[in-house]
Amino acid sequence: MAYEENPEFLKGRGAQVNTHNKFLKNKYVLEHIEGLDEPMLENSATQLFVENPKKIVSRSNSPDLSHTYSINPYQGCEHGCIYCYARNTHEYYGFSAGLDFERKIIVKPDAPKLLEQYFNKKNYQPVCILLSGNTDCYQPVERKLEITRSLLKLFLQYKNPVSIITKNNVILRDMDIIAELAKMNLVHVNVSLTSLNEQLRQKLEPRTITASGRLAVIQKLSENGVPVRVMAAPIIPGLNSNEIPALIKAAADRGALSAGFTIVRLNGSVSEIFTDWINKTFPNKAEKVLNMIRSCHDGKLNDSDFGRRMSGDGKVAESIHQLFKMACNRFLADREMPPFNYDLFVPNKGKQTYLFGH
Repeated sequence: MAYEENPEFLKGRGAQVNTHNKFLKNKYVLEHIEGLDEPMLENSATQLFVENPKKIVSRSNSPDLSHTYSINPYQGCEHGCIYCYARNTHEYYGFSAGLDFERKIIVKPDAPKLLEQYFNKKNYQPVCILLSGNTDCYQPVERKLEITRSLLKLFLQYKNPVSIITKNNVILRDMDIIAELAKMNLVHVNVSLTSLNEQLRQKLEPRTITASGRLAVIQKLSENGVPVRVMAAPIIPGLNSNEIPALIKAAADRGALSAGFTIVRLNGSVSEIFTDWINKTFPNKAEKVLNMIRSCHDGKLNDSDFGRRMSGDGKVAESIHQLFKMACNRFLADREMPPFNYDLFVPNKGKQTYLFGH
């Protein structure tokens, strides 16, 4: 049954199930439906949970990542992207990687205060810090909470390089800060662009802005002197892999300076969530797509091997790499992202200035 015709499909959500959290001993099961007054699984409203961590900057030693340091002001993401590798992190909080990930959002209001403490650490040397290493720092709740905006104010105040990755046009609200950072070569923005096919985009990423909206973000940032990289990610063989040239061209036409991509990897619970989703949305091509994904990851949906997990290998992966390289050579020749300036950092030892307000 097609996506639009399935009466049991939860519209506006990516995941259609709440997978079991492997860290929990007990789980909910549906044994006697006649004993329930309402369906057990429902598309409930988004809930916010406050976390007060002791630190906010995370460090990764993964050889697959270009950025070692990152900040995630939010855990979980209301965008609901079905393929998101970050879904598994929600299990550490006692939630499911499925529906819980996109409707139970953990917010970190102390993030700016903790970042300023980090900048004021003894012997701190400026490093580029990535906003959204795990989940989007510009997801819908940011409009109200402005945690990301407060973080950017500190990056500007201390003149510390920052890289941002997002698929939401809320970033344009902070153009005043981002443009100032760009003047000093202190910011890169990475805009995720998965498909130009709006019907496919709605199924893959139900609560994100349209592809045309993201292209407008690239253009407006570029017009304001902000260096932008388009992230054609993830590439899902058999679903959006044929769009690679069109994605790169569309971004380049609007001023993008560079491009990157990853091949989808269905790690942990994401394999179950994605398999359930594709069988409900694309039943006629589900097995073909799943087999092509397996062919990129040594016959498995769940791939955690460094080097292969994000880039894949095998014939299908090789064709994707070649297509991406050809598109970049054609549409992004002689363009590159400017290097960060690490010489402007202004230490403010012992004089923390962050105010709880915006």
